[in-house]
Parts: sequence; C-alpha cells; structure tokens
Amino acid sequence: MTQATSFPKTEIKVLLLENVHPVAVEAFRSEGFHVETVRGALPEAELVQRVRDIHVLGIRSKTHVTPAVLAEARRTLAVGAFCIGTNQIALGPANRAGIPVFNAPFSNTRSVAELIISEIVMLSRHLGDRSREVHEGRWRKLASGSHEVRGRTIGIIGYGHIGSQVGVLAEAFGMRVVFFDIMARLPMGNNRSMSRLEDVLEEADFVTLHVPETPQTRNMIGPAELARMKSGACLLNASRGTVVQIDALSEAIRHGHIGGAAVDVYPDEPESNSDGFASPLRNLPNVILTPHIGGSTEEAQEAIGREVSTALIKYINNGATTGSVNFPQIELPLSRGAHRILNVHKNVPGVLRDISRIVSDHNANIRAEMLSTDPDIGYLIMDLDQDVSQDVKRGIAALDTSIKTRILF
Repeated sequence: MTQATSFPKTEIKVLLLENVHPVAVEAFRSEGFHVETVRGALPEAELVQRVRDIHVLGIRSKTHVTPAVLAEARRTLAVGAFCIGTNQIALGPANRAGIPVFNAPFSNTRSVAELIISEIVMLSRHLGDRSREVHEGRWRKLASGSHEVRGRTIGIIGYGHIGSQVGVLAEAFGMRVVFFDIMARLPMGNNRSMSRLEDVLEEADFVTLHVPETPQTRNMIGPAELARMKSGACLLNASRGTVVQIDALSEAIRHGHIGGAAVDVYPDEPESNSDGFASPLRNLPNVILTPHIGGSTEEAQEAIGREVSTALIKYINNGATTGSVNFPQIELPLSRGAHRILNVHKNVPGVLRDISRIVSDHNANIRAEMLSTDPDIGYLIMDLDQDVSQDVKRGIAALDTSIKTRILF
C-alpha cells in the first residue's frame, strides 16, 4: 500500500544532475514528483543556490555535496548517489542534518568486472600496442612476450561486490585467484584468501584494485608496493584515483619492472568531457588508459537508475532507510488506517522520554514503532491513530533535540 506524503507529491521537487538515467526520471515522475534534470555537474556555489528549494538531490561522481551545500539544504529529505562511491558527499554532515544518502553498491559491478577481465587479456597480449601500431600503418606480428592468461595468477585487492565477481570470471578463464581484504570474506569457488597485502603483491601476475577511498587506501600502492610485485607483473586500477601513486607507477613501467597497467581512475579528473588530459602514464608501452568508464555501460546505468530511485521513493513514501550509507537502517511495514511520523533527533539522553510524554499527553495509540541510532542521531518511525497524529507531530517537531520531523498519511 502506497500512501501520500504530508504534502502533495506534486510539490516534492527532485533535482537530478549529470545525466542520471531516464529510468530514474520516469520512476520519480510516475510518483507524481516534480523532476528537473541537468546534464552536467554543478559547482558548489550554484548547487548551494539550487539546493535550497529541493527535496531530493540526485548526483553521480562529479558533483560534490559539501558541508556548505548541506548547510543550505534545509528542505532536502534525501540524497541519491547514482554510482557506487559516496566520497564526493559529506556523509557526516548529511547525517547530522537528518539527510540519508543512498547509492548503488550492486548495479554496475558486472560491468566493472568484465572490463577488468578484458584488460587482463589485452595486457597479456600487448593488444593496446599492437592495435595502435596497425592504426599507424605498422605491421608487427610478434609472439614474444605474449601469453595466455590460463594458469596465471590474479591478485585481487578488495574482495567486495566487484572483486569477488572478478575472481569468479578469472577462475572461469583458468586463472589462479588470490585476494586480500581487511574484512573476513567468504571465497568464491577456488579463490584463496591471503592474510597480507604483501603476499598478494608477491604472488600475482596481475594485481587489480577494488577498494574504496579511505585514509587507509590513499596512496596504498607506491614505490615499495610496486617493488614487491613480480618483475613483469601488471597493475590494474578501476577503484579510486588516489589509491595508486601515478608517478611511482610510471617510473616502474619505464624501468621495466612493471610489465603493463590498465588505469581507469586518476587523482585529478576533468569535470566534463574535454581534450588535453595529461598523465605521466600517457604513451607508455602496454598501458591502457580509459576515462573512468568502468561502470559506463547502458545496462549498468539503467540498473543504477532503478536501484537508487527505488530506494529514494521508498524513503519518501514510507520512511525506509534500508541501504542508506550514512543513516540508521530501519524499515517498518505500513499500518492501515494510521498516520506515520518520521523523526530524526540528536542521540542524547532523554529524547524517548520526551516523545513518550507527548504521545501520552495526547492519549495516542501507537500501532507500531521502530527506533535505531548511531553515535550522532536517532531515527524513529511511529504509526499512530489518525485523530491525534498532527498534534503529536507538532509536539515532537518542537523538541530542541529534533532535527527533522515528517508525517505520512
């Protein structure tokens, strides 16, 4: 049962930036929301102005939702990252402002995994160099230095949604698979976990990185790590541009220790399509450079649009935060004939006592209730009889500890 929100759905304004897939636009419009789309990213100053009047913001990887943006997002109910990464969003300030953030951790994993496998084959056969030579009119038919990937070892750093799929596909190619992750992970197939990053670097013929951007992963692969890799081994990075020290990788390739690389992400990337991209890796032998297209397939973008818009609509319509990356996660089935109050409050002593007093003072009957907290906030869903819900909502919203309070009908 889908219920309306506390004000007409046509007044809910959704702003989607960076060419979010049309399937998301249609999903929001089918709910009656007002949707505005923008092809590219917006700079902070312009986004600060635009966010003051919207309820849902949808972005991809180029738009930065900074504390300055969030300070003006007083009407904003939620942010959707139509991608995997959320490092472009100030998650802590969003949490403390009562704004859950949703992303798409699953939808483009297959596209990235397929790209990695194809690049391993290309690096093993030096196909980038051979293709460029033929385009230039040069015929260089060589077998020296070209190998099958069957029987070779791939080392996966970060064995999450993408890394584990890479392992499955690599094993189907007949490769040996070893991996390292800071979390305990269940190996797929015959994939083998290793206890140290160094062990993977020393054993693998191909090292592929699938880690988030964190203080621990920043510059994770530098001169010392590259030196530990096998002579002639190849490095692939489709995770985050800050994970690999590009100058160190360039030097390792120039000196012949690293046999090749495939890089899809960079420390500094253009804000939009343009000419003149510069990198120390350009024009090096057996190096494949792509413009951050790991998840850029039509299938992935459609799936991402559907996944994130579904999560956002569920939050707007019934308050479910399942899948949020920065918020307590709860989902309560709707109660027929009841009004639902959603309250985000500071996680300090006495809040539930004050809310219980308000409910008691109005002789309200609670049909269902669920609370979850994190160190900074508490998130409460409460279904009440309709005749007193507005008074209870106003009382809860007036508490000094309340951050955002909303009522659903």
